[in-house]
Amino acid sequence: MSASVIAPHAPAAALLTWYDRHRRRLPWRAPPGATTDPYRVWLSEAMLQQTTVTAVIPYYERFVSRFPDVAALAAAPLDDVLSAWAGLGYYARARNLHACARAVVAAGGFPRDVAGLRALPGIGPYTATAIAAIAFGVPGVPVDGNVERVAARVAAIEAPLPGARAAIRAAAEALGQDPAARARPSDFAQALFDLGASLCTPAAPACGLCPWRDGCAARRLGIAAELPRKAPKPARPARFGAHFWLTDAAGCVLLRRRPPSGLLGGMTELPGTDWRPAPWLPAEALALAPMAAAWREAGQVRHGFTHFTLTIDVYAATVGAIAAPAIAAGGLLRPVAGLAEAALPSVMRKCVALMGAG
Repeated sequence: MSASVIAPHAPAAALLTWYDRHRRRLPWRAPPGATTDPYRVWLSEAMLQQTTVTAVIPYYERFVSRFPDVAALAAAPLDDVLSAWAGLGYYARARNLHACARAVVAAGGFPRDVAGLRALPGIGPYTATAIAAIAFGVPGVPVDGNVERVAARVAAIEAPLPGARAAIRAAAEALGQDPAARARPSDFAQALFDLGASLCTPAAPACGLCPWRDGCAARRLGIAAELPRKAPKPARPARFGAHFWLTDAAGCVLLRRRPPSGLLGGMTELPGTDWRPAPWLPAEALALAPMAAAWREAGQVRHGFTHFTLTIDVYAATVGAIAAPAIAAGGLLRPVAGLAEAALPSVMRKCVALMGAG
């Protein structure tokens, strides 16, 4: 789909005029006329993946307070970064963020082009395009969920996702070929984000207020609210695990660190079993407990991951002292009173909350 098909009906100038009046105030966004900090753009984009703006803002503000620039982030221990990230999910992002910060510091700063940004750890095509456009004024259209929705509607792309993604991306890129968009790439990218977030919303688009209402093909056809269509999602498979809340007389709990790669890599957790398709019988689970103790069933925790749902049986026990072999096998003793600062993923925080701690 070429720019000649789309741009005349969705002029960038109209969108930018609307943006100048209605732009959102966000903590990572530079005020009009101010220099954009690539660190803040990069950090916000990493946090916003699979997460809403409303959920991200408090995490972002705490993170920037703790790590005010890329040098501070690079110098921090990974555990501190994981702790500050805890609750945002998709923890590989935090590990990549730390590795990327170190690479940026070693290079003397952020690359100013898409190719250089893509070479950094954890930065893919979307994030590279977003940083290049917003922080460095490189023409390009970063296609997130908001932009995907806007482009699908402007071009009336009726094929369902994910199959329609290439056509939608082409439509979005065509919008960015408008000379007014290329003259203000930073503002144009953020204007598209804001249009999708505030007017061109998923369920009830405010078409009457949209600066592109006259050129939107989906509006003309009366199908704006239906787009983009999505293919039915398959049911998520179920997995089951058991984890152990073991405390001692000194008020410490036994934790362990997950492997550095893979799901929740590098995070801390309560010791437990593998997560498998079949539930664990109590005898099976207790055979894998970190030590012999008077274990009791404390309850269940349920948690949804992107590709599966997880049910955890939590077992609890208190002992005078946690056996040395349990610690030698990779265990970590942490005060129960300090678990709020631990790098625990959300699913483990649910287990901690079940025990009335954290």
